[in-house]
Amino acid sequence: MASRILTRALPHQKTLASYLQQQVRRLSLHEYQSQSLLKEFGIPVPAGRVASTPAEVRQAIDSLGSGGRGVLKSQILKGGRGKGTFDNGLKGGIQVVESADEGEVISSRMLGRRLQTKQTAAGEGLVVNKLYVAEPVPHTEEWYLAMTVDRETYKPTIVLSPTGGGVDIEAVARDHPEQLFTFPFQYTTSITDELCEEIAATLKARGVSVGATQHQQLRNVLEKLHTLFVAKDATLLEINPLAVMSDSNGSSQFVALDAKFTIDNAAERRQADLFRESKEDAVAAALETDEAEAAQYGLVYVRMDGSIGNVVNGAGLAMATNDAIALYGGKSANFLDAGGQATKETMVQAFRIILRDPRVNVVLVNIYGGIIDCTMITDSILAMATELGPMKVPVVVRLQGTNSAEGLQKLEAANLEGFYVEADFGEAAKKAVELSTASL
Repeated sequence: MASRILTRALPHQKTLASYLQQQVRRLSLHEYQSQSLLKEFGIPVPAGRVASTPAEVRQAIDSLGSGGRGVLKSQILKGGRGKGTFDNGLKGGIQVVESADEGEVISSRMLGRRLQTKQTAAGEGLVVNKLYVAEPVPHTEEWYLAMTVDRETYKPTIVLSPTGGGVDIEAVARDHPEQLFTFPFQYTTSITDELCEEIAATLKARGVSVGATQHQQLRNVLEKLHTLFVAKDATLLEINPLAVMSDSNGSSQFVALDAKFTIDNAAERRQADLFRESKEDAVAAALETDEAEAAQYGLVYVRMDGSIGNVVNGAGLAMATNDAIALYGGKSANFLDAGGQATKETMVQAFRIILRDPRVNVVLVNIYGGIIDCTMITDSILAMATELGPMKVPVVVRLQGTNSAEGLQKLEAANLEGFYVEADFGEAAKKAVELSTASL
């Protein structure tokens, strides 16, 4: 079993990105989830807690016992966080703070903000809803360690670099392939003496000095990582960096400072807890994102558990619309209150927020034009139809009040496919429920 430098280990000179990302069917875990699994399986990790508010960040730092110091790490499922930029101009999705006071202030600029990294869509970024607050760990070395599956050889494989930790590992593979090694092994044999001797010999040949104690510690990490790999149906366990922490007596210990894990989707039944937690996180993140985005445009978004999306103006009308939908046997997916100061631009954003919800199979627009001019609502609907293209779901429109007749006439004249115009409140709600039921 010969060890191989990464570029030689992979047929057709595959890149590290294709090697580690070839597992298409996977559940990605946040860092705090991955660190929790490492701790559960006996691999050393820094103390840390998850926080969703600045007050919780303060409490987390106080609990670490690190003299007020802490590392605030944005929890998004994209790489490059440390060099990312928030939409408010704050540089770095990972921040080191020197006190609980500083942590509370800095976290207020991170939570609820969009973080743009090299891996996020241009100009968008991802909303940071959680921070992982970890104790700082002084260390002397940073390694890279991963356990994954090579789908071409059908073997689990260790990817190791004693100098490539804490940086973009793909850049290491591209610029310094001699620093990155792979060690395939058998599922049935696990971490054997032969494999460990091969790793030690490879490191020694590359000038990396690994003493007997450190060699045993590395073996312990690999054995426990393999146990986790099998027990959790993982396709990738990536520790970057795996730090070497030295004490005053000169002894050292491996500590996993950061981790990123992915789990095979086919294992959802066996790993029900992991999948359920991730789904709950995704729902919560989507909810917070929609609410925050709506607020930016002066809109109020409230998520519900049905399938009919609502655009209304005024909380009273929103509740009445929800009641009318329920009366005819339907359930609202939300109500989105455009208020009295809505414009064509904000209304287009309102439609965007509602239509990206996969649960929505009908949109009901119910507007009473007191302050709002109904022709503006019609213009926003036409602009939305032009900008977003053909509707994937039917849209029922009910307008009443200021210039409602003109607005309805304009909408009918446009003859948009999938649009239904109703003047009566009850008939509009009834029509929305009928269309929603028909599509289930």
